[in-house]
Amino acid sequence: MTGETMHHQPSKRKRGEMIAVCSAKGGVGRTTLTVNLAISLFKKNIKVGILDGDFQFGDIGLALDLQSTFSMKDVMEEIENIDEFSLGNYLCSHESGVKVLPAPERPEYADLVTKERVNRVIDLLLQQLDYLVVDTGVGLQEHTIDLIEKADQILIVTNLEMATLKNTKLLIETLEVLGLSHKVQLVINRADMESVIGANDVKDILNIEDPIYIPNNFQVASQSLNIGIPFVINQGKTDIAKSFFRMAEQLTSRREISFIKEKNPNVLSKLLGFKLGKGGSYE
Repeated sequence: MTGETMHHQPSKRKRGEMIAVCSAKGGVGRTTLTVNLAISLFKKNIKVGILDGDFQFGDIGLALDLQSTFSMKDVMEEIENIDEFSLGNYLCSHESGVKVLPAPERPEYADLVTKERVNRVIDLLLQQLDYLVVDTGVGLQEHTIDLIEKADQILIVTNLEMATLKNTKLLIETLEVLGLSHKVQLVINRADMESVIGANDVKDILNIEDPIYIPNNFQVASQSLNIGIPFVINQGKTDIAKSFFRMAEQLTSRREISFIKEKNPNVLSKLLGFKLGKGGSYE
């Protein structure tokens, strides 16, 4: 890519939208949501990519049954030589049409990942895509904070279990301290599961409006993950798949394409200040 192309009217360059999918607890369906949402968005005839942002133990490749040649490790090693066009050579094309950049094959390779390099990769992807859906790690690890800071929307996945709701409340409160609460959309997975807490009570418990509800169909979701075929592909008439199609419609209907601009780099500092101010730690 020439310098003229890279720098031509940067203030007017439109970018795609980045959606970070996160959770305060593992096992709540974050990766399942990521892949099924991405494919649901792609079905609307728009360009969609997935970045596996759990750089140590990412499962996007498993959830999509991908046999990828390259991963984020390779991109990090060659980042100085990669531009908008050559980056495409490192992406895996899923049969659905969604482009995927998998996590490194081994957890130690996550040490190659830096905020500056990931931001460059994301910016290059957003020049080509309408949506980039990013599966993050559990909680507020440093890489996850960087990703949610960069995101246009943050989907927080929870369920009706007490421990999950307790941690989700802490996560939402922390994002509010960091000035990121305006990006947050709560997604209640398995919303009609048997529980002492009803789905309608969650928005009051977490003090958040208009959550998205995903029905409980553990058999379909579990089988989908185990065989690596997202249920929106082969189980499109189920209630759980239809809920994802509705979510995609909701997210795209309110989309505003943003201009590329410098983001506030001090979110991690705010979090550290929050820790010190509380005299404790956030795990």
